[in-house]
Amino acid sequence: MSFWRKLTDIRNWKTSSKAAVILFMAAVVLFSVLSFINLSREEMMESASDQIKQIIEEEKESTRKYLTITYNDLGAVSYLSFSTSGAKAIRESYVGFAGRTYNADMGLAKFTGQMVNYTYRMLGKGENMLHGVKLTLMLTTLSMAIGFFLSIFLALGKISSNTILSKLCGAYVFFFRGTPLLIQLFVVYFSFPIFFNFSWRGLFSSTDPEAVYKGAFLAALIAFSLNTAAYCAEIVRAAIQSIDKGQNEAAKALGMTYGQTMRTIIIPQSIRRMIPPLCNEFVMMIKDVSLVFAISLMDITTISKSIMTSEGNYLVFLPALVIYLIITAVLTFVFGKIEKRLSIYE
Repeated sequence: MSFWRKLTDIRNWKTSSKAAVILFMAAVVLFSVLSFINLSREEMMESASDQIKQIIEEEKESTRKYLTITYNDLGAVSYLSFSTSGAKAIRESYVGFAGRTYNADMGLAKFTGQMVNYTYRMLGKGENMLHGVKLTLMLTTLSMAIGFFLSIFLALGKISSNTILSKLCGAYVFFFRGTPLLIQLFVVYFSFPIFFNFSWRGLFSSTDPEAVYKGAFLAALIAFSLNTAAYCAEIVRAAIQSIDKGQNEAAKALGMTYGQTMRTIIIPQSIRRMIPPLCNEFVMMIKDVSLVFAISLMDITTISKSIMTSEGNYLVFLPALVIYLIITAVLTFVFGKIEKRLSIYE
């Protein structure tokens, strides 16, 4: 009966995987088609009013520039706006979709144009590598990798027979699990430089224009890694202690040392049991990284807040919400497949 159940699970997994691949490919094809037929910047500029076109021609022969042109291309949909300053300010905006241009000065087209504009800026288009979604994913991935590496030693130390080592590791886990992550970030970013007489910016070249952001990124990476290590340590400890103690006794009977037992028998078996909670911790970290807005690091949340402050439009938080939802949905789907794959033969 168990064999047929496992066989059915395998077939169901393959069927669902095929359906997911088909849907993904269909989405890619649709996006590619819409991107191919979408209008270019020059083609969209043909839709500008005669007044805007006249200003563009005048600026070609003048050193004075007072017309601002914004063009944001997200592939399947694009946004173009013109704006001037002064007493007779002019503003026009357009949305390009499916090979056509739509006036985006009011109604649904205006809302769509704003969403395209905000999303483009949050994704870090045209910016350096430490912006928007790239920063969020980079900081999360690095923090989880470093934190998990540290957590292995913390977990082994906590369950060690050495009382002092066990107490120290237990105190570390208790401290970082018992204090707010935001306060930990503040301590690392603001207090550490005072204690050790340095500046995060000073760790990088004085001529580097991104020294402030790189320093903030390094501080956030340290804070999140230390915090993640404490939570992952409990996951690793629980997975290790879930393995039947009889295997430890059998290893001792064979003359294996504690290190050999852990390395070759216990840890390889416990890895599969760690994966589901570690995947959940990764998804949680994606959302926790939004706290870097407190040290002005330009992630999705910080960029959203800066756009809202400059334009006074609270709708900017809608694309931020959708971006976070898409990221977590994709990761949850991938991690779910990994968990099912590794639990087939449980």
